Amino acid sequence: MENTATTITSYVAVGDSFTEGMCDDLLPGGRYRGWADRVAAALAAERAGEGLRYANLAVRGKLIGQICDEQVGPAAAVGADLVTLAGGLNDALRPGCDIAHVRERLGAAATALLDGGATVVLFTSTDPSRRMPGSARLLPAILDLKAFVQDLARDSGGRAVVVDLFSAPCFDDPRLWADDRLHLSPEGHRRVAVAVLEALGWPAAEDWRVPLPPAAPPGRPARIRADLRWFGGHVGPWIGRRLRGRSSGDGMTGAHFDAARDAAVPTVITWLGLPSAGERPWTDDLPGTGRICAGG
Repeated sequence: MENTATTITSYVAVGDSFTEGMCDDLLPGGRYRGWADRVAAALAAERAGEGLRYANLAVRGKLIGQICDEQVGPAAAVGADLVTLAGGLNDALRPGCDIAHVRERLGAAATALLDGGATVVLFTSTDPSRRMPGSARLLPAILDLKAFVQDLARDSGGRAVVVDLFSAPCFDDPRLWADDRLHLSPEGHRRVAVAVLEALGWPAAEDWRVPLPPAAPPGRPARIRADLRWFGGHVGPWIGRRLRGRSSGDGMTGAHFDAARDAAVPTVITWLGLPSAGERPWTDDLPGTGRICAGG
């Protein structure tokens, strides 16, 4: 693909915890950095000091219907050159997921953003069955969505591109995942950022798909302790929220969303994360969304 990075003046990120940046490095304001912030910083560097208008609207735990209803309209209203759209995995995690409904809402979201003139970046999910025992039940929905987003991109006339995380062997490594095994580690976020830039035609400085160097596997006692911590600290609370009909994102808004105005509030960033005249620093522009790394 032709390198579009130098022509991108504005970028909006839409989605759930994956795009919010859960479990990446914490910024001074208390929110997570995330791969979308990393992409924004790299794109701003191409602007030679002119800055990039950037808004991250993603909120952890959101289902595809909530992403469409709460984020797509404000994202389209920005009129951004670039929108990243990721969603549907939280739906797939839930028993009885209506995958046809997920396809329909995801397709409607992509169409609305494309109709607004944006280049849209879509994603395939990683394959959890290669690293998490018992997750094979998710594969039919994940494969269905994988084929769907690839068809969307193919039919878009080059206006939508897909970042294929499913086929990347590096994401089979637990070191690219946080302790909750659901969200990316800082290294995982870094690699997704490189993957997005590559999809936009950025010259490849590295192959983000290459696995990390081998590491000695933990012994059985260490694995058992880790599994117990994982279940008690992450799986148990996740099940509890499902039983109560709650989500970790309840009451939260995206880092650059003004609920009173029901609108995105882009921040102008530069390579160093410094504001343009009259703008607040992008690293601490709004109150943090919390430090607890817990999913859906």
